[in-house]
Amino acid sequence: MAKTLYFLGIGGIGMSALARFFMQRGDTVYGYDLTPSPITQKLEKEGAHIHYTENVSAIPPHVDFVVYTPAVPSTHAELVYFHQHGTPVYKRSQVLGHLAQGHSTLAVAGTHGKTTTTAMLAQLLAPYRHLLAFIGGVAKNFDSNVILTPDYDTVVAEADEFDRSFLTLFPTLAIITSLDADHLDIYGDRQHLVESFQLFADQTDRDGHLLIHEKVADQISHPHKLIYGTGEHCDFRIADIVLGDCQAHFTLHTPDGQQLPVTIGVSGTHNVLNAAAAVAAGHLIGLTPAQIQERMAAFCGVKRRFDYRIRRDGLIYIDDYAHHPEEIRAILNAVKKLYADKELTVIFQPHLYTRTRDFGSQFAEVLALADRVILLDIYPAREKPIPGITSQWLLDMIHCDRKILITKEEVVPYLRQNRPQVLLTVGAGDIDRLVVPISESL
Repeated sequence: MAKTLYFLGIGGIGMSALARFFMQRGDTVYGYDLTPSPITQKLEKEGAHIHYTENVSAIPPHVDFVVYTPAVPSTHAELVYFHQHGTPVYKRSQVLGHLAQGHSTLAVAGTHGKTTTTAMLAQLLAPYRHLLAFIGGVAKNFDSNVILTPDYDTVVAEADEFDRSFLTLFPTLAIITSLDADHLDIYGDRQHLVESFQLFADQTDRDGHLLIHEKVADQISHPHKLIYGTGEHCDFRIADIVLGDCQAHFTLHTPDGQQLPVTIGVSGTHNVLNAAAAVAAGHLIGLTPAQIQERMAAFCGVKRRFDYRIRRDGLIYIDDYAHHPEEIRAILNAVKKLYADKELTVIFQPHLYTRTRDFGSQFAEVLALADRVILLDIYPAREKPIPGITSQWLLDMIHCDRKILITKEEVVPYLRQNRPQVLLTVGAGDIDRLVVPISESL
């Protein structure tokens, strides 16, 4: 029987995936978000009823249950209303855990790389399993962040460490891509973050597998831990890497002695690592080399993940969701390797006051790799300002001869006057709203 659901924070990438799942199943979806976005506009076209003001009168007369994101404050008028009226209220992660329960689950965790790896895994499995997949970005192959097969028997899920959300999952097979310090507003320090990832590993089936990147393999234990990377000691060893501007090639050596040549439709060493993890998972669950090779060669990326917007003589424009220093470093290094003879301009919007405070010196160091830095104001998301933590504070630390702090409204006119050769937009806030205007103006 169809239900009526209400989503608080429906415009988030994970929330929108769940909303889309329930709509595809035939349920009626209402929701609130702070501002309209391409995600909410698409949901509305698909049938969701969404409003953008904190307004209890916009709530329908009957709601079976509410899904909310932890980014919504506990004082939000609509959330308070649902609690007062006894409506069942669940976190997004609780609903995801419920949907995965009783099914073979492949979960991808890590402070970086998990969205692309999840999309690659979904790409691999889609023709060969009755699949339900939740991806933390819009996979270009599916033009969606959710894949739903009726009567699904296999779940692929991006396992988010924010607010310890991934601890609602009990995977059959888990991947951990990285363990850099992040979300210190939640964890306090890196050690508590690692402890949470260990709990995630402990919830992974003892008869299943944990695939983990070589750089962090010694920090997490599991009885069936398999390591991937370029080192000789790796169970799944990457070799013969060749990077093009829109493809990458490598060979994956498997524990049973196979040498599997792989081509992917995206570039960058970081994407080779993501692909190796996905291919290793596909190998472990029984996909043939031919199946793996065909599906990976057709993979064409995730929107806002090393996402080419313009590629022509005289101008390269790439957009990326990177919002942690190590993510930005990986993107910058990949771009500088591909376009070593061209000048690199980076537009960066810091995300969260706490993250900017905690990693200010690292951001400054990484951004200085660019030839020109354009900084935007900090995107606050769920946070209140922190005295002294501003984009000007960050700009002052960046050792770059050409650096500037401007508003979002000034970006397009600035670029028209200062034409870039290679341009990167990076950030997890609303910098994505600039992508189309920049692309059209250039």
